[in-house]
Amino acid sequence: MPSFLQIEDISKSYGTKVLFDHIGFNINEGDKIALVAPNGTGKTSLLRILAGKDKSDSGGKITFLKDIRIAFLEQEYEFNPSASIEEQLHTDDFEEQLRVRRILDELGLKPGQIMGALSGGEVKRVAIAQMLAKEAEFLIMDEPTNHLDLDAIEYLENALKRSRCTLFMVSHDRYFLDRVCNTIMEMDHGAIYIYRGDYETFLEKRDERISNYNAETDRVRNVLRRELEWIHATPCARSGKAKYRKQAFLELKERASAAYTTSNITLEGIAGGGYLGKQVIDCRDLCFDWGGKPIISHFTYIFQRYERVGIVGGNGIGKTTFLDLLATSDNPAIKRGESVRIGYYRQDGLSLPDDDTVLETVQSTRLLEKFLFPHEMWNNRIGRLSGGEKRRLYLLTVLMQEPNLLILDEPTNDLDIVTLNILEEYLLDFKGTLIIVTHDRHFLDRLVDHLFVFCGGGVIKDFIGGYSEYRSFIEDLRKEKRAQKAAPKEVKKEKAEGPRKLSWKEKKELEQLELDIDALGTEQKELEALLEGGNLDYQKITEVSSRYEANRIALDEKETRWLELSELS
Repeated sequence: MPSFLQIEDISKSYGTKVLFDHIGFNINEGDKIALVAPNGTGKTSLLRILAGKDKSDSGGKITFLKDIRIAFLEQEYEFNPSASIEEQLHTDDFEEQLRVRRILDELGLKPGQIMGALSGGEVKRVAIAQMLAKEAEFLIMDEPTNHLDLDAIEYLENALKRSRCTLFMVSHDRYFLDRVCNTIMEMDHGAIYIYRGDYETFLEKRDERISNYNAETDRVRNVLRRELEWIHATPCARSGKAKYRKQAFLELKERASAAYTTSNITLEGIAGGGYLGKQVIDCRDLCFDWGGKPIISHFTYIFQRYERVGIVGGNGIGKTTFLDLLATSDNPAIKRGESVRIGYYRQDGLSLPDDDTVLETVQSTRLLEKFLFPHEMWNNRIGRLSGGEKRRLYLLTVLMQEPNLLILDEPTNDLDIVTLNILEEYLLDFKGTLIIVTHDRHFLDRLVDHLFVFCGGGVIKDFIGGYSEYRSFIEDLRKEKRAQKAAPKEVKKEKAEGPRKLSWKEKKELEQLELDIDALGTEQKELEALLEGGNLDYQKITEVSSRYEANRIALDEKETRWLELSELS
């Protein structure tokens, strides 16, 4: 593939901390790249430089090889809280405005909603609508799945899979990486490594790279050992050859000390669990309304010892409210066991002053070192930490309370993949009850036994299994409904008074529906052939994809109406 973007000799420091130094790489047209690196190593800074929002400290060059449109999805979307969504996304481009309206509708948003009244996930949907509507050839995205509910993540996933754009993003969502990206780029110890393939391939190749590096270092160490024996056995006043060998020895010593090391968070020694009696939390006919809207309606459930519950549902549907009730409410419908010690990780994170230091927040140097806060970071102010470092510090403050009931509200936001893997391992061994709200499907599949599905209107349904099983169940239901629609209807027995007949207007509507359905069906086949042909340019495939989706919605509506009328004919 032709080179799309060339990055040469760029650097960034934050105070005395060097994030990356004189790095460079190429991006090919059509690449969909996920950047992976530990928190605090400059991922967001790199994205901002590529998007033109920041500059490299060392100058360097960023060269696009053709004139293209760029869209940048930042972690924190700036908006006017008093503006409507329509006002926030206003553009003079009429075609783009039409695309904005279509995407907002598909994401369940209305143009008249006020930005300041939206949930965090709804604000992220607005940002995504703005990005996708631009139909840019190059997308730069910083943690695009943060705050999104699972339906919105899958919508974005499908949109990116269909698109022919070139993509460079930071994400910790492993399922999202696998389904969207064809390349993983690792920034490690100041160097860039490229892995073509999925997340599993990345893990395998990374392990192979580190093993090969350390194997070479081990070989050098063996040579060093023999040279060391020779040095000890040889008088200092030897020939010039001996001086040469001594110099070679010093070089070998330097190479041998360069073994690959990586700092990993470890949760060993951080206590969790402890005695937990038979009663954990009992909910009896729990109800909760907000502004006259039912959030939880007549919910009854007895949480058990060592139970693992995942909670899923749309943005703004009441998941966080439910956790707040379980953890802190004095609602008489909620009874907590006397032995319960709750550790509550809130989605909002730390609420400490920016001027407080890391050591003032967690006064255990042992735990700080275990959680990847080395001595040189202890006096760092919280305001100077990266988003992921703040999350990691907050998580440590929760775990060090030694809870036997952990309630976690979106714990994966802003954490890097290494931290997520270590957290998962800790939670798998956690000797207590676990209640998690998360949009991370990998996290849910690994950790929970069943799901509470928030359906809206206060209804909460219990599903036994992980998220992938739940999605398979939902897809099977949808297929069954589609099959029922397509199957011929049984002729209903006429009532004694006789069936209602179609009016003249309804007969005309039915005739027109049959013509419309045939025409739409033919057009859908033509659009499918175009999409599968692989001969369209970027702009054309976007137009065809938009038309295909609009046709699908119209066809579904007309088929439903045709079924209603045909039962009366």
